[in-house]
Amino acid sequence: MTTTIDRVGELGNVQELDRVTIRFAGDSGDGMQLTGNQFTRTAAIYGNDISTLPDFPAEIRAPAGSLPGVSGFQISFSSSDIHTPGDAPDVLVAMNPAALRTNIGDLPAGGALLVNSDAFTTQNLTKAGYTSNPLGDGSLKQYNVFEVPISTLNARSLEGLGMTSKQVDLTKNFFALGIMFWLYERSMDPTLRWIDDKFGKKPTIAEANKRALKAGYAFGETTEIFHTHYRVRPATLPPGKYRNIMGNEATALGFVSASKLSDRPLFFGSYPITPASDILHQLSGYKNFGVRTFQAEDEIAAIGAAIGASYGGALGMTATSGPGFALKSEALGLAVMVELPLVVVDVQRAGPSTGMPTKTEQADLLHALFGRNSDSPMPVVAPATPAECFDYAIEAWRIALKYMTPVVYLSDAFLATGAEPWKIPSLQDLPSIGVENHTDPQTYRPYARDPETLARPWAVPGTPGLQHRIGGLEKQDVTGNVSYDPENHHRMQMLRAEKVARIAADIGDVEVYGPDEGELLVLGWGSTYGAIRSAVERLQGRGRSVAHAHLRHLNPFPSNLGTVLHRYRRVLIPEINLGQLRLLIRGTYLVDAEGLNKVRGKPFRISEIEEKADQMLASTPVR
Repeated sequence: MTTTIDRVGELGNVQELDRVTIRFAGDSGDGMQLTGNQFTRTAAIYGNDISTLPDFPAEIRAPAGSLPGVSGFQISFSSSDIHTPGDAPDVLVAMNPAALRTNIGDLPAGGALLVNSDAFTTQNLTKAGYTSNPLGDGSLKQYNVFEVPISTLNARSLEGLGMTSKQVDLTKNFFALGIMFWLYERSMDPTLRWIDDKFGKKPTIAEANKRALKAGYAFGETTEIFHTHYRVRPATLPPGKYRNIMGNEATALGFVSASKLSDRPLFFGSYPITPASDILHQLSGYKNFGVRTFQAEDEIAAIGAAIGASYGGALGMTATSGPGFALKSEALGLAVMVELPLVVVDVQRAGPSTGMPTKTEQADLLHALFGRNSDSPMPVVAPATPAECFDYAIEAWRIALKYMTPVVYLSDAFLATGAEPWKIPSLQDLPSIGVENHTDPQTYRPYARDPETLARPWAVPGTPGLQHRIGGLEKQDVTGNVSYDPENHHRMQMLRAEKVARIAADIGDVEVYGPDEGELLVLGWGSTYGAIRSAVERLQGRGRSVAHAHLRHLNPFPSNLGTVLHRYRRVLIPEINLGQLRLLIRGTYLVDAEGLNKVRGKPFRISEIEEKADQMLASTPVR
């Protein structure tokens, strides 16, 4: 939806838009993540629905001006409900030639391109692989190009502050941000307050950033290159108090809430790894809430400490990404054997090995299900959106405590660093997930089981009369003594598998968006949710018989999943891997599911799923 309003006076023409997608791109030292986050905060405060996609360079210190060193941040903000950060930007802000070269292919013809013309020097053009200056050779004629000497104008606004040229250059991102604030009628006030809070002890730095921001805004007001600016009205969201939240933030807050809801202290042992490290950083700030964080010397020590904390009666947990998850596999088997509650977070990234540490992927599903020796079943949960990370952090602990089992929580880089509005829940609406420690020595048997859940009792060390063996050797049923009896081993393996299987009755049915039966079901899990839902909405809007189901519980599957799958003639499973859920669905339910798979380190575009669905619908035989 677009509407043009004639405004007399300083504002000129104002065009109303339903949705805008902006991508900020520059060198890794240009502050693009900060710029994007500030625009996101302002849009959230204004009341827009938002979705973001940060894009970090994998190299920590890539050469300045090089293609591998480009950092980007895409934000889509809207006056209506949205699910993704957008397929392509409407506006590209390119701070140097490398940023232009790596991102211009995503900008559609007619899109707006704002460039820092000062950065298009011969040296920078050479670094980016240009043989001629694209600002003058006609190669950008299909775009609306706005050349702004950002570096020069910004430096003038900071005259008299006594700063070095390097310090001045570091503030130019705020000049660009000021321009975008003016173009989209955003207030500078939230960012000005943030600058005061961030740099309050460095008044010169604070003043420089505020001057840069205001100078960019003033440039937008006074220049004659912009004939229109734009308005995106607030979205209509369900009533409540909202905040902008990233997936890793929501995950950490969910774990703190689980600690309170279970009335147990939280112990988080972890080794830093991208993109999971932010969870450790976030939780380390909650000491006043009984949270204890431990930065271990390696991944194995981290999970060993977490298991020890669970043995001691706390919520023991750890977080990592794919390479670290591999290192934790042996200890995960120990947690299965001793049947202690434990949560292991895997924030998936592109692999194998170190792979692309800052890029997203969904390729650890089979690892989470089967990546341990012997049959070692474990529940697996996976949030679908950044805000859902809060809910499923609590859900992971609810399952772990109720069933006395380790649980894998699968996130990914897209969810972890993406952001959206989160409706802050009321404490009264959150479930109690507490369980009691066993204290009676007369009734205590280490592997006696609850008749409903098959959970064994939780005996905290030091409780009189509750001494028992612990460790990785096979245990005898009920007594917990070490056992090498073949029949006992078979029985214990079956009991552990049945315990996990029974969780299916406790997680609810998979829900379907769209017709209960029809031509095509698009099935997904994890961060593909937004692109799938948006594609299905488009298809339904064109009258196609398409539905969407999304899995948050991946082991066990919801009880009704098989029934749902067989109600549709075709099943499409988009995944950012080479077909792992498809393998499980085909093997479990004998459904001839078709995959849409890519592993480029980027999330799906809506158009990719829509196009594949159209192809499948066109090839569906007439009944």
